[in-house]
Amino acid sequence: MILRIILALGAVLLLGTACGPATARSSTLDVVAAENVYGDIASQIGGDHVAVTSILSDPNADPHLYEPGTRNGLAVATAKLVIQNGVGYDAFMQRLEDAAPSSKRIVVTIADALRVHGRDANPHLWYDVPRLDAIAGAIAAGLERADPANAAAYRKGLRRFDASLEPLRREVARIKRSFGGRPVAYTEPVPGYLVAAAGLRNLAPDAFTRAIEDGSEPPPQAVAQMTALATGKKIGVLLYNSQAVSPITQRIRDAAGKAGIPVIGVTETLPPGLTFQRWQLGQAKQLYAALKR
Repeated sequence: MILRIILALGAVLLLGTACGPATARSSTLDVVAAENVYGDIASQIGGDHVAVTSILSDPNADPHLYEPGTRNGLAVATAKLVIQNGVGYDAFMQRLEDAAPSSKRIVVTIADALRVHGRDANPHLWYDVPRLDAIAGAIAAGLERADPANAAAYRKGLRRFDASLEPLRREVARIKRSFGGRPVAYTEPVPGYLVAAAGLRNLAPDAFTRAIEDGSEPPPQAVAQMTALATGKKIGVLLYNSQAVSPITQRIRDAAGKAGIPVIGVTETLPPGLTFQRWQLGQAKQLYAALKR
């Protein structure tokens, strides 16, 4: 039913645009990003040439449980460029695209650009600091394909964005230099790429983190192992997904707090009022400060 509504409303919208005066049409490139993380990057690269709509942007919502609505479908139906994560993280995007097929719409899938595939792949690709240049490059290339007339501006925006990542790169290098090999744990693989880039060792059992990410109950043995990491003070920091809280993860967090282990909250979506760079740099600095305690 939702898909039929999307198609019908999309058709009405497109008809109205075609029949309206040329002056009413926007000169900016309509871009839809499945995640506001990529939406912010696209906005920074594209500047005044783009109008970006981000679908996943609620800091209090669990992205894994998101269900798109009619407004999302209309945005995708009229977009010239769609940016999505892939590897199952935002599978709803394919449904929206199939509901309003267009040979003129360009789709950039970040997982494809990074060649990340497989059911066991960590989908939180925007935490992969060493490959943020490739992510931004894929987005900029999509902008160029969708709007060749402003290709020079997009290339300039890409260079500006890439340069702005230098403080984040330095901070991650500082963590690796100072604390490389230090054991940590996370409740979900959200910061997994950051942990790896910083040279830290994640001791959280995969059976626990994957189950939490999938919204299922971890095996009792995995819960016991995770709890022991905190109560036995075997880790220096616990990284906690503050957007996907469950009684089990809350108990792990409480156990870490009682043991005096620093707990850092991480999120899957870009918090309001922050740029991508400030957000990631802030989390990296928190990690450094926690490890230094």
